[in-house]
Amino acid sequence: MKVAEKVEEENHEQIDGDLVISIEKLQEIQDELEKINEEASEKVLEVEQKYNEVRKPVYDKRSEIINSIPDFWLTAFLSHPALGDLLTEEDQKIFKYINSLEVEDFKDLKSGYTITFKKHNSCSNVSDDLLTGFNFSELQFQSIL
Repeated sequence: MKVAEKVEEENHEQIDGDLVISIEKLQEIQDELEKINEEASEKVLEVEQKYNEVRKPVYDKRSEIINSIPDFWLTAFLSHPALGDLLTEEDQKIFKYINSLEVEDFKDLKSGYTITFKKHNSCSNVSDDLLTGFNFSELQFQSIL
């Protein structure tokens, strides 16, 4: 092997070694950032849970007013730009019996929520509560009837 080739090979090995060290240092920093992000997510979750409890009485007051408006949920869904076109005639018939809608986040707040449609007491041919849920981790909509 010529001297020039040997020097080039040693330089290449040095560059590879430096590159590995840089990548390892970069990974250490990335791991540190991920730890900080996890801590931040936990704190945000705690605050969200607290304020969900604070909001509940306000939502209850709002629900009382909504209950006094005939066909509120049917009108709201039909007027919604994305949902209005999705409701079939059968859906619309069911919505006439809905007097409240409750959204409950899963405990971790990240993975999804459950929507509960509650019916008027005067409607005996529909089950008491119609539940539907969305689970973000599975990225799927699931009906819980």
